Amino acid sequence: MINKGEAYETLHMIENEHLDVRTITMGISLLDCIDSSAQKACERIYDKITKKAEKLVKTGEDIEKDFGIPIINKRVSVTPMALVAGASDADNYVMFAKTMDKAAKEVGVNFIGGFSALVQKGFAKGDKILIDSIPQALAETDIVCSSVNVGSTKAGINMDAVRLMGEVIKKSADLTKASDGFGCAKLVVFANAVEDNPFMAGAFHGVGEADCVINVGVSGPGVVKCALEKVKGADFGTVAETIKKTAFKVTRMGQLVAREASQRLGVPFGIVDLSLAPTPAVGDSVAYILEEMGLEKCGTHGTTAALALLNDAVKKGGVFASSSVGGLSGAFIPVSEDAGMISAASIGALSLEKLEAMTCVCSVGLDMIVIPGDTTASTISAIIADEAAIGMINNKTTAVRIIPAPGKKVGDVVEFGGLLGTGPVMKVSEFSSEEFIARGGRIPAPIHSLRN
Repeated sequence: MINKGEAYETLHMIENEHLDVRTITMGISLLDCIDSSAQKACERIYDKITKKAEKLVKTGEDIEKDFGIPIINKRVSVTPMALVAGASDADNYVMFAKTMDKAAKEVGVNFIGGFSALVQKGFAKGDKILIDSIPQALAETDIVCSSVNVGSTKAGINMDAVRLMGEVIKKSADLTKASDGFGCAKLVVFANAVEDNPFMAGAFHGVGEADCVINVGVSGPGVVKCALEKVKGADFGTVAETIKKTAFKVTRMGQLVAREASQRLGVPFGIVDLSLAPTPAVGDSVAYILEEMGLEKCGTHGTTAALALLNDAVKKGGVFASSSVGGLSGAFIPVSEDAGMISAASIGALSLEKLEAMTCVCSVGLDMIVIPGDTTASTISAIIADEAAIGMINNKTTAVRIIPAPGKKVGDVVEFGGLLGTGPVMKVSEFSSEEFIARGGRIPAPIHSLRN
């Protein structure tokens, strides 16, 4: 039970410190929708999504009213579409993406994730078709999100897939150039992707999951920053304890919402993802937390150490507040979605190379980074390879969501709006990685993957 003191404290955090539930995401298995006829499979997909998620948005809104807790997004994730569509007679999967888009709009959710493929060790027929379909699918749908897992600690890195994804990202940017390459904001390239991630654009419903589950993602960078303001000048042990206690409180709220949504919808509770997901709103920034620890600007020396402390303390504090913590669970550092990151990147304090170092110790990776539109596909592939290597070696989830904004150069700014924020165009290396990427094949799994 939550006592009156805890209730008052939670309301204060909601009203003054940007505390919210970032998303209620319903995961839906589409394995029973598989059919050799693409048309029949799409009909089954539409029917299942609209039936299962029919009351999701209203339930979320009712919980908001009843408890006074803001729930920013209501979303759906589905089985990786390459697995579902792969048995069909279709030679292009855009129709499956359009079916997802139509069903998601019918039930009123913000986004639907799962136009995805898992190719860390190789390609099946459906994987290749789906990857080739991504640019057109993202250009011709509004709220469909896509992801491709190209590596894992167990399998190594599929460098043929890495090469393809550089080309896919360039094509996606070109097909959505009227919106500064916005299609790429709906596409994530993973290593060690998890099956129960409630956050977009990388959410999909894993094959090891139940038929339908409720996953909740919480967020509270502003709450953590306010807590640290009260221990200004204290040593790092005190800083870690303060973050742990705050993460516990934030996750308790997520657990409450998850259980309530599960009960009202009659759907099993999956996990609470306790990630600190920032927004462009001032005061709701992971970068500001790091600066509160004593850094003049996020990106300066010491930033990686501060982020490591933050990420670890968030996990330690949150894991005791929920019966099932999962997803990504850590601190996100999406550049365009974080006011402090935007500021740091705009003045040159934060570089792509520093961000890569930071991803070694946080969740999830190089996220919502805008680069010059003339960046080559091979350079983008090499950025993906570097990030996948960090995930593979460190046995953690890493990802790349990068936007080569057509016609933009370093120093320009791209406005995406809403939670996606503002993206300052960041510099990439001027030296080529083309011959490296052209090698293809698979980077073998590290020796420590042999744990059986």
